[in-house]
Amino acid sequence: MFIASVSDFRKDIKTYLDRVAKNFETLIINRGKDSGIVIMSLDEYNSLMATNYELSSKKNEMRLDSAIEKLKSGKSFPKDLSED
Repeated sequence: MFIASVSDFRKDIKTYLDRVAKNFETLIINRGKDSGIVIMSLDEYNSLMATNYELSSKKNEMRLDSAIEKLKSGKSFPKDLSED
């Protein structure tokens, strides 16, 4: 993640966008007091949206909660899932 001012971004927009796209970095453009814009690659955005979708599913939420409870209680997962 890196930060640029609006004027710096305007001066060298191509370099900033290339850096975001090629290096999968996130750019924050500071617009003043508690205001900003976030620029990220399309791949990173799609990944975030997929993760958000998976986490918003009630079924997946229940599975995750169940797995967390198993870990907290000291129960382990089947051997074929825990061994690599």
